[in-house]
Formats: sequence, structure tokens, C-alpha cells
Amino acid sequence: MPLKLLKNKRGMALLLTVTITTLLIAATLELNRKVRATVMTTATTRDRFTLSYMASAGVHAAMAMLIKDKMSDPGSGLDSIQEDWADPEKISEVLQAIPFEEGSVTFKISDELGKIQVNALVDFPRGRKFKEFQASIWDNLIRPVISLDEDRDINETTAIINSVKDWLDSGDDDAITGLSGAESEHYQALDPPYSCRNAPFTDLDEVARVKGINPELFYGAGEIPGISDYMTVYGMTKAPRKVDKKNFTYEGKININTAELPVLGALVGPENLECAQAIYDYRQESEETSDSKRFINSLSGSTWYKNAPGCSDVTINSKVITNSSNFFRIEATAKLHDIELTISAVVFRERDKKTRKWKCRPLSWQTL
Repeated sequence: MPLKLLKNKRGMALLLTVTITTLLIAATLELNRKVRATVMTTATTRDRFTLSYMASAGVHAAMAMLIKDKMSDPGSGLDSIQEDWADPEKISEVLQAIPFEEGSVTFKISDELGKIQVNALVDFPRGRKFKEFQASIWDNLIRPVISLDEDRDINETTAIINSVKDWLDSGDDDAITGLSGAESEHYQALDPPYSCRNAPFTDLDEVARVKGINPELFYGAGEIPGISDYMTVYGMTKAPRKVDKKNFTYEGKININTAELPVLGALVGPENLECAQAIYDYRQESEETSDSKRFINSLSGSTWYKNAPGCSDVTINSKVITNSSNFFRIEATAKLHDIELTISAVVFRERDKKTRKWKCRPLSWQTL
């Protein structure tokens, strides 16, 4: 009997030892997992801080390029795809001068005035009437896109433009434009309800909230291209005089030297789409020299586009085009340890009032 009891005690002790050992191993493994997770989280957080600084350095390098561009040719005031800030090779040369022990940075600069200014559809600062040629540009851009969607009526473009105008205008007692516009009453009946701004758009995504502009039209889907890539909320300038205590306006001038093909098509109209392609190609014609690329065609003046093949008889309203800009978008991407971070900034190039030196003032700054 004592021997049997001793064996039972030894068995219990062994079982208890095994149980405790198992628990200790499990606890150790869990602690190890948590420590590793903490270390990895700390490392990731550290890398993201580093990436943020690297991308910010890229944005400031891009600003420096834009300032240098303005200072090197103050007389012409031209801004085009033929300049250093639009040349990936020149950008690469600038980035090589920024030393990083690890990782890399790239950036690209695009002209916001090469796009359609959504807020220029209405005559700010009064903000009540259509700018007719701006409405025509909208129609020329939207109509071909809607025609690709079998579920939509091509004539919806008029309703969309009227609704955008109603979103922008004010001081009209919420009167609906035409028979197809939309004021706050329409949006309040939606689920969830929201109000019509009755003021300029401040964020481009807000355009997708306007009646008739669905995600497919705005962002694109499948073979249907989106219109958002060719629009901007920027371009505000000081108005000649105040109206209703407002002293801002949107001229709506599009830089023909930087506009993408769909925007050029909207400027020349559907009957001249071949000319839009000719203008697009004419801007980029170049020849290789011993050490660089040289553009062949001059983009100075307000009617250079007539020199493009087949475009001599085409006339674009001079009130809606320009060949200079001070509104630019910079997208800088930093990469480190298989992680990347992008900063998207819109800047306004201007002279400092005190020093009279050129600078770039950020209008927006987003980490993507």
C-alpha cells in the first residue's frame, strides 16, 4: 500500500511538473510573440517617421525646382511640359543630390492649371451666373464619357452641368437651374441627407456628391475613364473688386502647354478631336542631341497651337487658355524596407511680399 501511494505521488508530481512546464513554455512563447510584435511595430513606426521626412524632403526639392524655373526665366513666364520640372531625367538629377543612407525618393510635378477648374463654372465673386464657355468645356469633357455607358442617356450632361452650377451658386433663393438642376431640397431627401454647399468646392471628391455624377463617371470603371483626373478645385485668384464681401474669383484659364489630351479635346470641341491629338503631339516633338533632348517647337504666345498640323483654322477662346501657371501638384514617394509613403501637396508659387523672393506656399498637404 505505501509503495502504491508513493507511485501515485510521483505520478502526480510528474504531471504537475509537465503541466507547469507546458504553461511556462506557452507563456514564454506568448511573451516572445508580443515582444517581437512590439519590436516590429516599433520598427515600422520608426520607418514611417523616416519615410515621412524623406517624402517631405522630396516635396521641398520639387518646390526648389519650381522656384528655380521661375527665377531662370522671369521674362517669358511660360510653363510647359518642355521644362525641367516636367522632365523625369532632370528630376532624377536633383534627387541624386539628396543623400539618404537607406531608401529612395521619387517625385513628379503636374500643373493644376492644365486641368478644368470646377469652380470656374460660375462667375465668382458674385457666384450666380454660368460662364457659358466653361459650361461648353464641361459638356465636351463629359459627353464622350457618358456615351460609353449604355445605361445612361447622352443628354444627361445638361442636367449634370446644371446641378454643378446649383451646387456652386448662391444668393438665388435656392432656385433650380433649368428643368434639371438640384438644390438642397434634392440632397436632403437622400439617405443619408446632406446639404448643397452653395459655394466653391474645396475638395475634388466633393464633386462626386453632385446629382448625376456617380462614382463610375467621376473615378472611372473598367473601360470608362473617370473625369476627376482632368479637374481641379484650385485656381482661386483675387477679384478686381469685392462683391457681397467676397473678393475672390476663378478665371478658369487652362494652360494649353500642359493640358492632357482629354482637356485639349474639351477645348477644341468634338468636331476637332484630331486637332487635339495634333496639338498634344506637337508639344512633345523633340530631337536627341549629343548630351540631351531638345524640343523642336516653341510653345510661346497664345496661338502657337495653330502651328500644329491641320490646326490652322481652329480657334480656341483666348479667355479660357493661358501658357503659364503658379498652381502645381507635387507627389513625392519615399521607399524604405519594403514600405512606401507618398505625400501629395498642392503649392502656389508666389513672390514673398517682404523679400520679393519667389517661394512655394502649400495649399494642401496629404499623406497617402
